[in-house]
Amino acid sequence: MSCAIRNRLYLCLVLAFTLLCMACTPQDEPVYHDQFFAFGTLIDLTLYDAEPDTATQASSELEQLFTRMHSDWHAWHPGLLQQTNRQLATLESFTADPEILPLIREANRLSGLSGGLFNPAIGKLIALWGFHNDELPQGPIPPKNAIMALVEQAPSSTDVSVDGGRLNNHNPAVQYDLGAFAKGYAIDRGIELLQKLGIRNAILNAGGDLRVIGQHGARPWRIGIRHPRQPGVLAAIELSGDESVFTSGDYERYFEIDGNRYHHIIDPRSGYPANATTSVTVIHSDAATADAAATALFVAGPELWADVSRQMGIHYVMLIDRQGVVHMNPAMQSRVVFETQPRNIKLSAPLS
Repeated sequence: MSCAIRNRLYLCLVLAFTLLCMACTPQDEPVYHDQFFAFGTLIDLTLYDAEPDTATQASSELEQLFTRMHSDWHAWHPGLLQQTNRQLATLESFTADPEILPLIREANRLSGLSGGLFNPAIGKLIALWGFHNDELPQGPIPPKNAIMALVEQAPSSTDVSVDGGRLNNHNPAVQYDLGAFAKGYAIDRGIELLQKLGIRNAILNAGGDLRVIGQHGARPWRIGIRHPRQPGVLAAIELSGDESVFTSGDYERYFEIDGNRYHHIIDPRSGYPANATTSVTVIHSDAATADAAATALFVAGPELWADVSRQMGIHYVMLIDRQGVVHMNPAMQSRVVFETQPRNIKLSAPLS
């Protein structure tokens, strides 16, 4: 079975479990459900107790919004981000498009909080590994000297200064790739749209990464976390109020050579895929922060994840290392219900 087909099957399993709370919903309960495709994944919208006309309007406007953002922020298709990267490459100050500027400003802020482990400026490294392509790469591994040349140039968001509406880049190796952050940012904008329409109970799910507001009637939303090495779901979490859950895993975009897995989560310090972690799940009120943090903590690995979590203000984390050991803090442990019992759990000190 190909990697792409396998990932689609896993995605369907996780989405099915995410919506498990509706499986026993009486037919007359006020639940609205719709799906569309954006950001390379299935976007799943579920509303509870929304007026039918409002729900239909919300779904239509969301699809238009997500389609536009996907086009604007794409790392290798023509759009605003590609245009911005061309202008950054000139090393001359320029006025940024107002549609892309807030995204870059927030990505830079979160990169700083992560100590650079979430690094949106390493687009050239990600492209070198072959991940700037609609199809998954099959190899070969990039030449070591090409990787090291980019690592030594150390592209970082700190190389890009933001002055009002103008950007200035000081490092020719900088190329933005917002893939580890844009989906969360888009979900936040989507939730804002729903709230402006008066919707108070919803779940907006982008391929298993999601944000919820309100509840599913009298009970919380119940979502599933994919197992990084087996088909199906590892654990379940109940959410209510206003919370986001994001997972970064080495199973989403990868290729294998001689039994070794090379995935798209690149460690900016080494230039190679981060190799101590298989998945990280975080809970946070803000989807953009959760998205960036999941990537940063994946790169941080079992040794540094707790420190980076504190820096980024993340209070709920579950990390699974390459040996299958689950690392998490007590607050996360209190919320997770395992569907598949892990071989070992290591608790950290409280994060706050």
